[in-house]
Amino acid sequence: MRQVLSLVLVLILFAGKASADEQVDLELVLLADASRSIDEVEVRLQRRGYAAAITHPDVLSAISGGFLRRIAVTYVEWGDETSQEVIVPWTIVEDAQSAAAFAQDLAAAPRLGQGPNAIGSAIAAAHALIEMNAIEGTRRVIDFSGDSAYSGGGVPVAVARRAALDAGIVINGLAIYCEDCSGRPVGYDLELAYAEMIIGGPGSFVITADGNLRFAEAVRRKLLLEIAGRPPEERTPKAAIKPRRPGAISPDA
Repeated sequence: MRQVLSLVLVLILFAGKASADEQVDLELVLLADASRSIDEVEVRLQRRGYAAAITHPDVLSAISGGFLRRIAVTYVEWGDETSQEVIVPWTIVEDAQSAAAFAQDLAAAPRLGQGPNAIGSAIAAAHALIEMNAIEGTRRVIDFSGDSAYSGGGVPVAVARRAALDAGIVINGLAIYCEDCSGRPVGYDLELAYAEMIIGGPGSFVITADGNLRFAEAVRRKLLLEIAGRPPEERTPKAAIKPRRPGAISPDA
């Protein structure tokens, strides 16, 4: 309860912030899983995927096609309720040079996230980062990625999710399946769990990513959809999703 009250106080404090001095088409928090179920291979997989996507010509073209032709992005790694770490602070991306600088900073930073899953605390931290920044975006999005829908502590997921949605923030999901990583795959349809428990807001969606090449492609597709402000035409076909063992959601982090 204390954590919930603290979250509410933070959001009230920053809800009345002064008018932003940076105008962008999109405020985007890349909220990447770095909990204990994520090994170093997966941490680098996520970072390489986002670095490649933000610098891709198609993504740069989508950014330049916006009304303001610029977006604001920050990259955060999350773990337990005390670990929501800003890896790359808010950065205005408007051309190849600024995109390359973001990608370079992302690659150079050490891993900081640690501990078991606290998904609600991660969403709450992303929400606060959006409310606290000196940026005003036409749209505001939390891009949540992870390899489990289980949350073992911290702010309840439903509370953090509801607060973000009530503030007009869209939450999208990237469900990670990595064959070459040490973390074991969950025993349920992770994409479906994200759709039911985590994402929300107008046009929200989940994309499943697996393997190095397909991960990079999934991240790029996800960014293109978020920058354009539209959902995928259809949900990822079941045949394209790695099979999961049947069973209910259980702790995996």
